[in-house]
Amino acid sequence: MQTVYQTKINKIGSGVSEFLGEKMFILFGDNAPAELADYCLLINVNEINGEIEQGDILVLNDKEYKITAVGDAVKQNLGSLGHITLKFDGSEISELPGTLNLEKADIQVPEVGTRVQILRK
Repeated sequence: MQTVYQTKINKIGSGVSEFLGEKMFILFGDNAPAELADYCLLINVNEINGEIEQGDILVLNDKEYKITAVGDAVKQNLGSLGHITLKFDGSEISELPGTLNLEKADIQVPEVGTRVQILRK
């Protein structure tokens, strides 16, 4: 498998669990504005190796989730700010440009130090 992107979670905002019901996480680099940081998984901002495509795999908490749609701004936002929304809703069309849609799944708040990867088979 080719690694398209890899980072790790450095800090978990106190309000992250409020989005579990909506099946979403917000990723943001360590430079997140204070008013947003409480709702984000704060990550290292790393370079992206190629494109992020439908059918790629997101690995979080050592679980694999198939990417079902990629918003137009995902690559730019993730690479420059570390800021995208992960939505585990199975949608094949991203409603928002900064959203990465993934297969429907029940999700748990990850722990600090968790590795986040995007892989291509």
